[in-house]
Amino acid sequence: MSKKRWRSPQTKSITPQRGLALFRKYALVYAMKMVDSTVTMRRQSATWTRSGEVVGLVPTMGALHKGHLTLIRRARKECRRVVVSIYVNPIQFGPNEDLARYPRPHQQDLTLCRREGVDLVFAPKNLYPPDHSTYVEETERSQGRDGSSRPGHFRGVATVVLKLFNLVRPTRAYFGQKDAQQVDVISRMVRDLDVPVKLVVVPTVRDPDGVAVSSRNRYLSPRARTLAVEFARLLQQAVKKKINPASWLGQQLKKASGIKLDYVEIAGDRLCVAVFIGKTRLIDNERLRAYP
Repeated sequence: MSKKRWRSPQTKSITPQRGLALFRKYALVYAMKMVDSTVTMRRQSATWTRSGEVVGLVPTMGALHKGHLTLIRRARKECRRVVVSIYVNPIQFGPNEDLARYPRPHQQDLTLCRREGVDLVFAPKNLYPPDHSTYVEETERSQGRDGSSRPGHFRGVATVVLKLFNLVRPTRAYFGQKDAQQVDVISRMVRDLDVPVKLVVVPTVRDPDGVAVSSRNRYLSPRARTLAVEFARLLQQAVKKKINPASWLGQQLKKASGIKLDYVEIAGDRLCVAVFIGKTRLIDNERLRAYP
C-alpha cells in the first residue's frame, strides 16, 4: 500500500511567474537604493564599473507611465544593474513652458520602480551649481521640429543627458522612440563626443485608444482626450499616404476644431508632428509606410 506524502493545506505550488512576482514584491522592495547626491552616485557607479557589471540607465523626469515602465523592463532583461534617474531638468524648459506645473508624483514613481526591480533611483535635488556656464549643443539634428518651436530645448537635453552619463556611467541607456528628435540629438552627441554607452531605442507605447503615452496626458480633460485620440488617428492615416503625407496631415489638423498645429515635418523615414490641445502640447511620430 503506497503512502501519500503529507502536504500542508496552506502550501501552494509556485510557478516561475508567481515566483518572479513574489521576488519583486518582497525582495526588491528592500534592495532598491535611493540616491540624491552626485558624490554618492559617482561612488556607486565606480564600484559597478570595477566589478564589470552591465549597467542600464533609464533617464526620466518622473511622472512615470507605461512608456517608462517598458524601458525599465527592457533594461531589466538586458542589464545586471538598472538605474532610473528622476530629475525635472530646468534648463530644457522655455520661459513660458510648464516647468512649474510639471507633475512630480515622487512617491508613486518610487513605488513603480520598486515593483519593476530597479536597483537604484537617482533623484538629485539640483545638477547645476549657481555659476554653471557650460552646455552641450548639437547643431544639426536639433534644427527644425522641436528645435524651432522650443529654442534652447535640446541644448538643455544634451547637457543633462551627458551629465547623467558621466555620473551613472551606464553600459546602456534606454530612450523611447516617441521623442524621436531627442533620440536623434543624443545619438549624434554620443557619436561625436565618443561617449562609451550603447543607446537602446524602444518603440512608442500607445494606450488602447491610440494616443502615445506621455506624462503630459494627465493634463487632458475628457474632451481634450477625445481630441488627442483624433490627433493620433489622423497621424496613423497620414503615414499610409504615398503622396505629400505631411501636407495632408497639416491640412487635416488645421481643420480639426480644438487642435492647434505647431509643426508637421518629415525627418528621415518618420513623420513628426506637434500640436496644442488647449494648453497641453503633445508630440508624436510614426514611420512612413510608403518610405522606400
